[in-house]
Amino acid sequence: MPEKVDLAKSIRSIPDFPKPGILFRDITTLIKDKKAFKESVELIAQKFAQEKIDYVVGVEARGFIFGGALATRLNLGFIPVRKKGKLPAKTKGITYNLEYGTDTLEIHQDALNPGDKVLIIDDLLATGGTVRAVADLVEAQGAKVVGLAFVIELVDLKGREKLKNYPIVSLVHFEGE
Repeated sequence: MPEKVDLAKSIRSIPDFPKPGILFRDITTLIKDKKAFKESVELIAQKFAQEKIDYVVGVEARGFIFGGALATRLNLGFIPVRKKGKLPAKTKGITYNLEYGTDTLEIHQDALNPGDKVLIIDDLLATGGTVRAVADLVEAQGAKVVGLAFVIELVDLKGREKLKNYPIVSLVHFEGE
């Protein structure tokens, strides 16, 4: 059996990015490491292997990296959720609050059908606002969110509180930093 990878050690921490006082968790070092990247996708796939899922929905942009790989691993289709104006066909959107302002995410209007079962993935769970908006967008199309997956969770930011109605899998937990 292959040796387990310490995923936390494969994530680079960059102080004061993008602004002073923020400790940025950089997944580019994890995805560069083929063993860490493969293990992160495999661990999430194992957690949801018994669920009946129709699609993986990935959040722009880093959620695309893990979402595409996860969809391939689970033999599912992949649906991107993008920032406003980036998808070419007719879309449905949702505007949500950020720490300073608002943002809008969109999904193709024909991406999901009522009753479709969806796994949402992003690289990081912080405050939970972005993925909460994506879950609302998915559910507005009549689809069901069967789970949320993250590589990293910043525990102190309490994102789970906004997402408490969903099963959540996160692989690496950072707190108190």
